[in-house]
Amino acid sequence: MKIAMIGFGTVGQGLAQILRDKADELCERYGFSAKIVAVYTRSRGSLVHPHGLDPAALLQAIAGGSLDQYPEQDRLERGWDALRIARESNADVLVEVSPTNLETGQPALDICRAALESGRHIVLANKGPVAVAYRELALKAEAAGRAFLFEGTVMAGTPSLRLAREALAGCTISEVRGIINGTTNYILTQMETGMGYSEALQQAQDIGYAEADPTADVDGWDAAGKAIILAQALFGVRFTFDQMSVRGISHLTAQDIADAKAVGERWKLIARVTPESASVQPQRIPVTHPLAGVSGGTNALTFTTDLMGEITLIGAGAGGIQTGFGVLSDLLAIYRQVRS
Repeated sequence: MKIAMIGFGTVGQGLAQILRDKADELCERYGFSAKIVAVYTRSRGSLVHPHGLDPAALLQAIAGGSLDQYPEQDRLERGWDALRIARESNADVLVEVSPTNLETGQPALDICRAALESGRHIVLANKGPVAVAYRELALKAEAAGRAFLFEGTVMAGTPSLRLAREALAGCTISEVRGIINGTTNYILTQMETGMGYSEALQQAQDIGYAEADPTADVDGWDAAGKAIILAQALFGVRFTFDQMSVRGISHLTAQDIADAKAVGERWKLIARVTPESASVQPQRIPVTHPLAGVSGGTNALTFTTDLMGEITLIGAGAGGIQTGFGVLSDLLAIYRQVRS
């Protein structure tokens, strides 16, 4: 399988590490062999080689600050833009792991369109195109006979979408709700120890959970984008942000946390999706509920089904290796489909 990667930040490097470290195992256990034939970054260079780039050398070059440090070799080309890679590279699959734009999905959306129109499968950890243009991309992929997969967009590598769409096939899912933003969950966990909101946020920023501008996380918009993806993937319904009730956690105080704790409850930022509605709101939930025990940066989703009752999935919701695994799981799914 030949892969073109758009973006080479935390997630792209995580996937490269997996392909570097597990190449022999993936080949031996699954017959799966992947070559990275193109990598594009917006500000740190781009590389294209039809016979494949060395993951270890890619990681070493980016650690030095730029893909320009990748060693010269025959047939290596530099400086291609993302659209040219999507249209002209020899990749079988375009992997979109560039930064997310939840308002327009751009420029990743146009890159995904170009890849499908050029006969490539697409795999995304970038939430933007999925949230903004799910139906369009799904129809384009179907018409082209290509895959459109995005496991890494909701809970990193924890298989939330695959559980719902494959393992629970035959069940009717009436609702999914849970914790799908690790930054806010970490802050709320720290506030339970007596920390104030500002101090907990600063700590989340210091350890890399929260961005310098944490607005998307703490105001609920990151979770809302994931809720939009869940609604489309599970129920075939598209919500927009202005149709949703979205509220974050920045208004919560240490006293709010203490009041909940006194009656056996915990505050969690809960995304809730049904066929009729989607919302993101801080809620007090009983400590006996599985979601209440999810602490730190961990994510969790509870699926309400007709045949199995409630099923709660708990796991990592962020991280380079973890989200890289989400991408890998989609690549393996495409490989199995093509092979069969």
